[in-house]
Amino acid sequence: MDCLFRKTNIVSLTVMIIIFSIFLLTIGCEEGATNLEKGEFINLQSVSKDKWEQLSNKKIFFGHQSLGNNIIEGIRTIKKEYPFVKLNIVIGRDHDTFSNGVFVHDKVGKNHDPKSKIDDFCNIININKDSQIDIAFVKFCFVDIDSSSDVNNLFKYYRTKMELLKKDFPEILYVHFTVPLIRAENKSMFSSIKNILKKILGKKTIHFFSDENNVARNRFNSLLLSEYKGKDPIFDIAKIESTKQDGQRLFFKKGGKIFYSLNPDYTYDAGHLNETGRKIVAEKLLVFLVNLSE
Repeated sequence: MDCLFRKTNIVSLTVMIIIFSIFLLTIGCEEGATNLEKGEFINLQSVSKDKWEQLSNKKIFFGHQSLGNNIIEGIRTIKKEYPFVKLNIVIGRDHDTFSNGVFVHDKVGKNHDPKSKIDDFCNIININKDSQIDIAFVKFCFVDIDSSSDVNNLFKYYRTKMELLKKDFPEILYVHFTVPLIRAENKSMFSSIKNILKKILGKKTIHFFSDENNVARNRFNSLLLSEYKGKDPIFDIAKIESTKQDGQRLFFKKGGKIFYSLNPDYTYDAGHLNETGRKIVAEKLLVFLVNLSE
C-alpha cells in the first residue's frame, strides 16, 4: 500500500512538472508571437536584407563624445562580422556630408558641459535644414551628470530645445538617449579604509566612482523616460548597460530606492565600453534603428 502511494505521488509530481514546463514554453511562444505581431526585430539575424537596405538609405546624424566612439567602433565590428549590415558611416557635420543614405556622426559640445552638447546638436540640425535628415540623436556622456548637477534644470533645458527642433524641423525623427552609467562604487575593505582616511584628512569623499553620481544619472533618466515614453522613440542605453547577459539588471539601493549601474563586464575603465559592451550596445542600436525605419 505504501509503495502504491509513493508511486502515485511520483506520477502526480511528474505530471505537474510536465504541465509547468508546457506553461513556460507557452509563455515564451506568446512573447515571441507578440514581437512578430508588432513587426519588431529582436536581433541582427532576424532582420531581413530588405530592412537593412531600407536602413542604409536613411540619413542619420549621431552627436556624441568618447562613449559614442565606442558605439561606432561596435558598429564597425558588426559590419565586418555581418556583411549584410551596409551602413555608410561618415564623420562630419556639414551639408556635403549628408549624401543619400549615410550614418553621419561627430563630436558635439564639451564633456562636463551637457548644455553645450545640446546647443551644438541644435546648431548642426539648423545648418543642415536642407539636407533632409531622417533620424537624429544626441547622447550625453556619463561625465556630463554627477552629484553636483542640477538635474531638473538640465532636463528642462533639454526638453525645451528638443521641442523647438521638433517644431522647426518636424520631418526629422528625434531619438532620445538615456544617460550612460558607470559601475557601482567599490565597497571593498580597501576602498572603505581609503574613504575613512580621506575623512580624517578633511578631503572630499564623493569621487568620480561614487554611487551619488549614478543616482543623479538615474534621476535624469527617470525624467526623460517619464516625459517621452509612449510619445517619442527612446534608446535606453542605461538599461542595456545595466543588464547582464542573463537578463538580470545590476542595481544598488540608496535611501530605500533602487538605482542602476553599469555592468563591469561591459567596461575596461568603469565607464567606457570594452569590446563586449561595444558590440552589445551597437547591436541593440542597429536593431532599434531598423525598427524605426519602417
